[in-house]
Amino acid sequence: MADEKVEVEEKVEKKDNIFKKAGRGLKKAFKDMGESAKAQHEVDKANFAAAKAEAKANFEENRFTNSLARAKAQAKQSWDDAHISPAERTAKTREEQKKQIEEANERIKLANERYEAAKVEKKKK
Repeated sequence: MADEKVEVEEKVEKKDNIFKKAGRGLKKAFKDMGESAKAQHEVDKANFAAAKAEAKANFEENRFTNSLARAKAQAKQSWDDAHISPAERTAKTREEQKKQIEEANERIKLANERYEAAKVEKKKK
């Protein structure tokens, strides 16, 4: 009977140790998560400040570049676009899409040329 009591006490001690270890692990994990959150907050602050600075620079670069003549031309273009027939609008859209596809294909071609040049350069080394 005494042996059984000792065994039960040993099992309870082992469980207590397991819970203590788990508690320490959880405490460490939460501490790490807190530190990670603080570091991510700093990164987010830096990225926001960079985006804000870029927007400010873009605004200053483009300030007063929209002259009255340019504004009138844009307004006329907008007016003309609003009053074209659906068939003409579709045709215009298709033309713009074709132009964008051609530009994309040209970019792909240039990228492939750069890739091939880099491959050749790598082989030389």
